Amino acid sequence: MTTPAEPAHPTSETKKAPAKDPWELPDVSGLVVGVLGGTGDQGRGLAYRLARAGQKVIIGSRAAERAEGAARELGLGIEGAENAECARRSDVVIVAVPWDGHAKTLESLRAELAGKLVVDCVNPLGFDKKGAFALKPEEGSAAEQAAALLPDSRVAAAFHHLSAVLLQNESIEEIDTDVMVLGENRADTDLVQALAARIPGMRGVFAGRLRNAHQVESLVANLISVNRRYKAHAGLRVTDI
Repeated sequence: MTTPAEPAHPTSETKKAPAKDPWELPDVSGLVVGVLGGTGDQGRGLAYRLARAGQKVIIGSRAAERAEGAARELGLGIEGAENAECARRSDVVIVAVPWDGHAKTLESLRAELAGKLVVDCVNPLGFDKKGAFALKPEEGSAAEQAAALLPDSRVAAAFHHLSAVLLQNESIEEIDTDVMVLGENRADTDLVQALAARIPGMRGVFAGRLRNAHQVESLVANLISVNRRYKAHAGLRVTDI
């Protein structure tokens, strides 16, 4: 009588590779970061913090003179340029423009942003006598609008919940907050997490695909309400990770 064949032992070729440590992030210190909308409060704050952490930063604006002026005020080796030049010269481009100019700005830079990692931090919000409220773009979110307008770029979403006041305050050494990072490609979200982690006190946390960006963008309306009630500059922390 024959006996059942023994199960084959897994070979090194069939063994699963060990799961990657989610906190093992790439070295991004050599990347040039462009900030479109870098003359606005949020853009200036992000440019300042990243440059202060040692990142090479270029501020972009529709007018080169405005960008150059903001760069001189911030110092830290930051450069200013017209938006198209900023996009061309940067490895990673953060979009921090006002919502009402979001689509037009990205449409005009489609060629310059091709092949780039574009990080959208725009929050589509409306305001009335009751306060801030979330808007929902036809595409679902600002980040998804960016992805639709930039088919040749890799789009991620991050840096939505940061206080521009804290970012620009030179006396503050650390900003105690997590940065929710969304995107379709792990290598890209890892890179954005690593950029966030360069700023003391911050941590980048993967928060899902771009289809989840609307919830993250909308939460800013709640944070504005929190800040008004408590006269604060609230951020977010994710627990148990």
